[in-house]
Amino acid sequence: MSIYGDYIKSVIRTVPDWPQPGVNFRDITPLLQNSAAFRKLIDSFVHRYQEMEIDAIAAIDARGFIVGAPLAYELGCSFVPVRKKGKLPFRTISETYTLEYGEAEVELHSDAFREGDRILVVDDLIATGGTMLAAAKLITRSGGQVVETATIVDLPDLGGAQRIRDAGFSVFAVCSFTEDE
Repeated sequence: MSIYGDYIKSVIRTVPDWPQPGVNFRDITPLLQNSAAFRKLIDSFVHRYQEMEIDAIAAIDARGFIVGAPLAYELGCSFVPVRKKGKLPFRTISETYTLEYGEAEVELHSDAFREGDRILVVDDLIATGGTMLAAAKLITRSGGQVVETATIVDLPDLGGAQRIRDAGFSVFAVCSFTEDE
């Protein structure tokens, strides 16, 4: 957790029973609407990664873009979107992953990275970890080296962060929520 983790967590809204009964949705909208909180969020990532020689931020469609773009700017590195299938106009490589209700696919441009580039993968939240893990595998296949996977929120009860770690990738979350919080 970051130095601002408790503060960031306090700004995130919990919406009970959305999108279905029994689910507590962690809404980052209030965090984005609060300029001081958003600055602290970006600063949390900058402080963690400023000395790590990151070549690119690979941000996952779409909420990962919210953090990834300003972070790439602050770190002075490139920004690479990892998109849902069919959203990129140039030659792509893709990775399929399993969802509760089927499969999904993420893509990136085939020329997004050079061999050995140091990549930070960013998204807003880790639940089951499928999207983040697919992006990390895709980056590795493309020749990039995943330095870490980073997120605003981890939901540890769903096991995604552990699943990502078990696959050999490091995980950083600014804050986490258990089911009973």
